[in-house]
Amino acid sequence: MIGVGLGGYGIAQTTVLNGPSELTATSESDSDAPVTVIGGETLNALDGRQDVTISGSDTIFAAYARTEDILAWVGDASYNSIGFDTESQDLVSVTKTGTEQSVPLPAGSDLWLAEYNAEDELDMRLRLDEEFSILVVSDGTETAPSTVAITWPLDNRTPWAGPFMVGGALMLLLSLIFLVWAIRNQRRTRGPRRKSIKPPKSQRMPKLPRQRSYRVSKPKAVTTRRGRRSASRMIAMPALLIGSLVLSGCSSDLWPDLAGRDAIPLIPSPSASTDADAVAEERQPPAATVRQVQSIVTDVAEVAAAADASLDTEALSSRFDGPALKLRTGNYETRAKDSAFPALAPIPTGRLAVALPQSLPKDADTSWPRAIFAVVEPTVEEPAEGAEPVEPAAPVALMLLQASPREQYKVYYSVALEPEAVLPPLAPQTVGAPRLSPDTKLLSMAPGELAAAYVDVLTVGAESESYELFDIERDGLIPSVGVEARKARSEALDDKAKIEFGITPGDAETIALASNESGALVSIYIEETERVTPVEEGATINPEGATKTLSGLSGTKEGVAATYGDQLLFYIPPIGSDEKIVLLGFSQVLISAKEIK
Repeated sequence: MIGVGLGGYGIAQTTVLNGPSELTATSESDSDAPVTVIGGETLNALDGRQDVTISGSDTIFAAYARTEDILAWVGDASYNSIGFDTESQDLVSVTKTGTEQSVPLPAGSDLWLAEYNAEDELDMRLRLDEEFSILVVSDGTETAPSTVAITWPLDNRTPWAGPFMVGGALMLLLSLIFLVWAIRNQRRTRGPRRKSIKPPKSQRMPKLPRQRSYRVSKPKAVTTRRGRRSASRMIAMPALLIGSLVLSGCSSDLWPDLAGRDAIPLIPSPSASTDADAVAEERQPPAATVRQVQSIVTDVAEVAAAADASLDTEALSSRFDGPALKLRTGNYETRAKDSAFPALAPIPTGRLAVALPQSLPKDADTSWPRAIFAVVEPTVEEPAEGAEPVEPAAPVALMLLQASPREQYKVYYSVALEPEAVLPPLAPQTVGAPRLSPDTKLLSMAPGELAAAYVDVLTVGAESESYELFDIERDGLIPSVGVEARKARSEALDDKAKIEFGITPGDAETIALASNESGALVSIYIEETERVTPVEEGATINPEGATKTLSGLSGTKEGVAATYGDQLLFYIPPIGSDEKIVLLGFSQVLISAKEIK
């Protein structure tokens, strides 16, 4: 009876006495707010995965990202904040009133780590940490979906069911062993029947004939076979019961965890720790993940390819800004006047060789703008059989800026790297690099002074006070726009014309991201101007090449002015270093050409 009781109690723990396997909490809201935010604390109110169901609207959009990014995107808009009531074990919705009653459709934002769309009902299975939240809208103008439900798995394991079932099985087995032993022992104690004592032999009398006595023969096998069948049944029935109990106790959920692993959540967090995590302890995660950077760069390449083909400046502006937009627009203007004029090199769609997002210190706010530095390599195609191999294009370095939470990252600088360019050691992609202020004293030259110093080097050459600070031998721009190049251009003109040069820092933001060894990658913009005018009355200036195409002039007696834009990427070493400032890449485009009035 003890064995049956133990086994039965163990089985009951896994069936009738077992608790629910999950908990579902629901919130119904009648608010008019266009946005709902499900916070990370709510999602992690219970351990395990989060099965989120959203309904109550014809169209549903949801995305998850870091909580700070989601709240920054929501801004001043009214929104519903979903919380969890530990007493009622249900969700509660609290409306945060703002000044905006509608928001743009958030689909495609660079802030989102993932996004979802559905009609009528949206189901998501997630496992997010507390630092992430979910944003939910209908279309931005309509009321946010009214119903939110979250389901968590519950720990309904029965760690003592296995011991009870196996203990009961062992008790039954011992009972069977003792029963068989008792039966066999009882049979052994039965001795043979005692024989009767024969009388002493005497002289036999002659026997008279008699009839043989009749005995009813008993089938010998009947008693013996019946006894064996009975024993086999006695063994088989408990054996089947014991086997079923033992097999049912094989699951790990039916046994206590003696190694102390019961405290580990059923479904572990997907967040992977790396060696760089120790370095990043004092910082938040970077402005973007590697996957986000890859997605952003891919979209940039697609937008640029479409705009380059159609010369669509408006489409280009969705992903380009600053000098990068200015130079590409200048190329479009030239190509619009001459379809044979070559386009700028496309943004490659090959391997993302470098992804360096801006890091965000924990003790600072998540203000904008934010920066990303990326290097993309072109796809190398195998030449056709018998064809000459094509020289691969140079990798392209992009410096992207996100001006505000609701805007996309845009290419602010785009340069082709020099053939021999070597980037300095950079921080891991999961850590990112801090953005340095233009007046930082940590570098051999403040980033804000770089443009003026380099312009001075281009203008006066070795006479510049900054000349020795730059690596002139590895500079690929000086041979075409430096002192000697301008002198050669002047000497090539005939006596009837003269050329005047001007180089100035451009009207653009200087962007500096720190490298691993206390140096920095710095992007700047400068402009070059050329004014060709006649020196003799009645002389005619005949523009050539891109200047002729963009200005539309075949000849002028007034003169022509051309402006070139130069995007430049430098490495500035740390203060106290013996290294020099190195030009890593540049891009130069004619952006304006017109007759002098």
